[in-house]
Parts: sequence; structure tokens; C-alpha cells
Amino acid sequence: MPTSCNLLVKSRGDRPGLVRIAGPGDAGLKYIGFSLLNLTQEQPSYSASTGGRELALDVFSGECIIDGRTRAGEKFHFDSVGRRASAFAGPPEMVYLPGESEFTIRANGPAKIGIFDAPSTLAAVPVYIPGDRATKLAVGKANWTRDVMTSIGSNIQAQRLLVGETRNPPGNWSSAPPHKHDTRVGTSEVPMEEIYYFQIDPPQGFAMMRVYTAPGDIDPLDVALVVENGDTVLVPRGYHPVVAAPGYKAHYTWGLAGEERRQGAWSDDPRHAWVKNT
Repeated sequence: MPTSCNLLVKSRGDRPGLVRIAGPGDAGLKYIGFSLLNLTQEQPSYSASTGGRELALDVFSGECIIDGRTRAGEKFHFDSVGRRASAFAGPPEMVYLPGESEFTIRANGPAKIGIFDAPSTLAAVPVYIPGDRATKLAVGKANWTRDVMTSIGSNIQAQRLLVGETRNPPGNWSSAPPHKHDTRVGTSEVPMEEIYYFQIDPPQGFAMMRVYTAPGDIDPLDVALVVENGDTVLVPRGYHPVVAAPGYKAHYTWGLAGEERRQGAWSDDPRHAWVKNT
């Protein structure tokens, strides 16, 4: 059974270059992976191939040029990707890259980029999703309101990845009422793994997160996590609510992937779903 130790990946700091955070084989994950890329004045660019995986690039800070060539040999070029000083300063700036693409990221000054990846054989096209094209929703009520911004959803032809960002005001909850997506229930819930990457403002703050299964689950899981700035939480299954500490804004970038890609196919914890009707 996964424990709090292997669901929580503590911050690696702002190491320059690419740092792999988690992926298939960690805490029961089969599909989704996550890395961080820090570009600096000394190391202003990064080149790679997506291989057999599709990528979602989320530019948290800085400004980049992202270009390359698809498996079909078609060139792509996205200029001035990233228009915010931090993840709290505006909506997400993302680029979707299909499998078997060669690409280069060049930064004009320091840049911090989150990278989600998942297996893909889909011959899709690269897409730049600027902040003004992200779907923005104010979700919840009372002290469980939060802003949810989806960049790579039904608007993008991807094979597995769904990616966006959530911002919790101080003291507020998200993923509330708690929801899960680990079981197939027709088309209303499909199994998808998830990874959360957290940023906290001010950075000395923290959030709390619980990952748990329903009573009577044959493989029970119930862990409570203290999440600090730069930490990552792996959600192979179970409900997964989050709360920000008083005085601190919590931001997490979320990526989902599974055998099937279906936005909104998750189920609320029936014991707590009543709060929607209050």
C-alpha cells in the first residue's frame, strides 16, 4: 500500500536543467510522469525528443521560444510563451507536444517550466495555449471556492493528458467535495492517475492534502500530507482534497492520464457531496 512517504515528493529546489520528479513505477503510477525544467543565464536552452510520450509544458515564470519538428517532419514555432512573473501572476501558459517530436526550449532570462508526460501513439499537432485561451472557472462556495484553469482539456486533441492549474485563496479548500477517478462507472467515472505540483505564496507557507479510499475498499489507503512550496503529490487512486493554510495562497498544477481520456469523469465522495446543496 502506498504510504505518505512515497505519495509525497519533497521539493528538489531550483536545480538548473531538467529534474525528473516522478513517473510510472512510483507509488503505483502506470501512465503519468512529471519533471521540472529550470533554465538559467548559464543554461538558457534545452533540447530533447518526446519519444513515445506526449508532453504538456507549463511555463510558470519567464518567457520562452519553443520550436521543433513533428514525426511527420512538420516544423512548429511558438514565440513569447510565458507572460507571468510567477504561477500566481496570471493564467497558465502551456504548450502541448505530441509523441515523436523533436523540440528545443530557449529562454530569454531565467524560466521555470513544469512538464507532464504520458504514453501516446496519436499523430496530433503541437499547440500553444496562451493564458487567454485557458478555461477559467470559479468553483465551489463559501470557504471552498477556488479558481480552476484548464489549458489541455477537450479543446486539445491529446491521447491521454488533461492538464490545468488550481489556485486556493488562504484557508480555502479545493477538490471539494472530495472526488476520485480510479474506477470505471460507465462514462461518468474512468480510471485516471493524477500528479499535483504545489507552489505556495508566501513560500514559507504550507497546504494540507488527504488521499484516501472509501470505507470497505479491499486495498485501503488513507494518508494526510503536509505540502510545502515545490512539493509534488502523486495520486494513483482515491479521493484527494486540499486546503491552504491561513494567510497562504496554494497553487497546484495538475495533470491526469489513464487508459481513457475523459474530462469531468470523476465521482464525489457520497458522504460529503451534500455540501453542494447547502
